[in-house]
Amino acid sequence: MTVQSAHSNAGPTPHEGAETKLADICTPGAYVCEETGGLLRVSEKDVARGNLPSPVGATGEALCATKICDDPYITLTRARMVASNLDLEVTF
Repeated sequence: MTVQSAHSNAGPTPHEGAETKLADICTPGAYVCEETGGLLRVSEKDVARGNLPSPVGATGEALCATKICDDPYITLTRARMVASNLDLEVTF
């Protein structure tokens, strides 16, 4: 998944296991895209620069993601384990 346009949103901070729309992501962390199962890493620099994931998919629908960790640099093994514990299907 590519990162694109800036988003400025002062909404509530998603906690681990919380599903949120990509457009509403405003905190660093690791997220699993609900539609693709891909791992999205959003760092503090990404948030500061507004380099957040594109909020719409190829079909034009708003995409959702589940936050799996506050650390965007979580290892893939750990990310798979956390996603499995949350019953998320992954493709990474």
